[in-house]
Amino acid sequence: MGSLGSLNQDQDQELLIKNVCEIYNSLSTLESLKPSKDVDTLFTQLVHSCIPPSPIDVTKLSTKVQEIRSKLIRLCGEAEGHLESHFSTLLGSYEIPLDHINIFPYYTNYIRLGRLEYTILSNYIANPNPNHIAFIGSGPLPLTSVVLASNHLRTTTFHNYDINPLANALARNLVAADHDLSKRMIFHDTDIMDVTHGLSDYDVVFLAALVGMNKEEKRKVIDHLAMHMAPGSLLMLRSAHGARGFLYPIVEPSDLPGFEVLAVFHPMDEVINSVIVARKIKNQPVLVHTVISNQGLGDLV
Repeated sequence: MGSLGSLNQDQDQELLIKNVCEIYNSLSTLESLKPSKDVDTLFTQLVHSCIPPSPIDVTKLSTKVQEIRSKLIRLCGEAEGHLESHFSTLLGSYEIPLDHINIFPYYTNYIRLGRLEYTILSNYIANPNPNHIAFIGSGPLPLTSVVLASNHLRTTTFHNYDINPLANALARNLVAADHDLSKRMIFHDTDIMDVTHGLSDYDVVFLAALVGMNKEEKRKVIDHLAMHMAPGSLLMLRSAHGARGFLYPIVEPSDLPGFEVLAVFHPMDEVINSVIVARKIKNQPVLVHTVISNQGLGDLV
């Protein structure tokens, strides 16, 4: 039975890889990744292929598949940017944009992710009402900041960093009509690699999944944060697990020198990103971390 199970597992992984590569080939021939019927259909197929739990380790696949994965992650990032810009522009046409936020098709996922990240954060943060939080790579539709500021951290000021001033202009417009959030959501048209002393002002720093689209790029950002974040402050990172690693870069605890990794959470539902929480320390840490599942946080998530 063990051999049969292993054979079935290998066949499942081969089928998954075949499907992902075929979808990549179709996506790479499109003239544009802006929202359209073809783009939406292909990315829906891709997500449905990658969401089910899988023992696959995408970092150990063949060189050819690794190259496709790397290119696919960049296509996902480009398409995600177009999708967020499209809906941010649409929402911005309303008098009170945030009253219509649920027209974004993945809004409920952000509600779940926000609740998850707040629950994890609450277990480790010294001050339950942090004064300042930074979100790096906030984009034109900064839903994580909006959800956390609206539902969980109602006195915290959120500093949203994005290198693209057009993305920040769209994001700024979303909260302009909200008397509270317009005061607590600050947008910086800045490359985080150019921010040094300012990083020590934040109790928590969130790093978006697509800031650093491969291990080398991600590591440069993490090393920069390790150098300039305040000791004791928390870093919340988005990662991916199993087949979801075809969609987003994977961050391992070993990729976080200068931080003590406190917990790693791998969702099993429609929330695609894994979450890692780590504490900035002065010296090189011994990486001791807890891997938890949906059931591990019970009704809280």
